[in-house]
Amino acid sequence: MLLSQRIKTLRKQNNLTQKQLGDMVNVTKASICCYENGTRTPTLETLMDLANAFNVSINCLIGTDSFEIAENDSKYGMYLAREEMEFIKEIRKYSKLHKRVIEEPRRFVEHINIKFNNYK
Repeated sequence: MLLSQRIKTLRKQNNLTQKQLGDMVNVTKASICCYENGTRTPTLETLMDLANAFNVSINCLIGTDSFEIAENDSKYGMYLAREEMEFIKEIRKYSKLHKRVIEEPRRFVEHINIKFNNYK
């Protein structure tokens, strides 16, 4: 699902219609629509064309780009995707909620999981 979201976001950031993007990467508007809805996955060749059209890496498109949060030699070092960092920024906007998440992260995640029908 991350791929579909990134294609749509990048297309909109570049002020392109689905047809314009399709023309740039030699696929139909319907194909772009399906990629953005997650009902079809682009071929490797089309992924490369999309990455070139947006001037990003394939890693960015498929969501394997990440940001280092701590030094490599730190036992607490980890990498987060852009969307994960956005989630954290949004949580921090609500101080009471942020405090509860920090105090009991497992309980918070379990509550969300139950609320949204047991995602795994």
